[in-house]
Amino acid sequence: MAPTYNDFMSGKLRNKTAIVTGANSGMGMATVRALSDMGAKVIMLCRSEKRGTEALEKLSSEKYRDLELILCDLGNYASIRAFANLVRKSHDHIDILVNNAGFISLDRQETEEGIERQFGINHVGHFLLTMSLLDLMGEGGRIVNVASGAHKTGKIHFDDINLTKGFNVIKAYSQSKLANVLFTRELARRVKDRGIKVNCCHPGAVATNIGIDRDTGFGKTVTGLLKPFFQTPEQGARTAIFLASDDSVSDITGEYFYKCRIAKSSRRSKDMELAKKLFEFSEELINGKK
Repeated sequence: MAPTYNDFMSGKLRNKTAIVTGANSGMGMATVRALSDMGAKVIMLCRSEKRGTEALEKLSSEKYRDLELILCDLGNYASIRAFANLVRKSHDHIDILVNNAGFISLDRQETEEGIERQFGINHVGHFLLTMSLLDLMGEGGRIVNVASGAHKTGKIHFDDINLTKGFNVIKAYSQSKLANVLFTRELARRVKDRGIKVNCCHPGAVATNIGIDRDTGFGKTVTGLLKPFFQTPEQGARTAIFLASDDSVSDITGEYFYKCRIAKSSRRSKDMELAKKLFEFSEELINGKK
């Protein structure tokens, strides 16, 4: 079941420290609000100082919340490593990591390291972030990867991971979201003995700023027209919040959730040989061997 009013009032996450990526708007901001209202200290990972500061001020103006803003570009390895180092300097443990940030684009773009940007941010950036923080997590730690039902049409194009031939937005986005589910399953297997739980979720169709060009505003009109048919960011964030906080999933790991329940995922997303191959491939990417 989804988090209730009593959960938010219980202080059940008191003395816990959480990190939420893409924290300045949409589901990320809703997740920050919910986790902090349960008593957690929340580190907001945001790329834009302006939007991050505005979000921090808005959340803080509503009520007292223990929040910290740290800037990070998930499309830049150096920025991710600098973020992890800053966290390490002031925190000796992390209890919850919600990998929420997402990127989608109609045209092909690349990260600083030359990786196709949807795969580079949605998967590789979060992979590097997670692996850089993993030693700060221990028994009872929770990692939540926000995936998508789009993973069901996805394929990992190892022979052309950057989609230099035949790029299209659906092919790129579904590849990155399949990677989220595969990463969840393999990481869950690797950290099981440490008591860290790793799960992922499909938020459903949510009206957020994903896909909107921040400079040109492209995509705002379409999003505005479709908004009445979408969930709110608060509704879309419920399953990620549930996985980050609910006692009923404290022993569940390596699963794909939708509407706070384990859901069916694609056959490809359950292929543990593929998950292992992607994990090792991702390690090579972040270590500059690809």
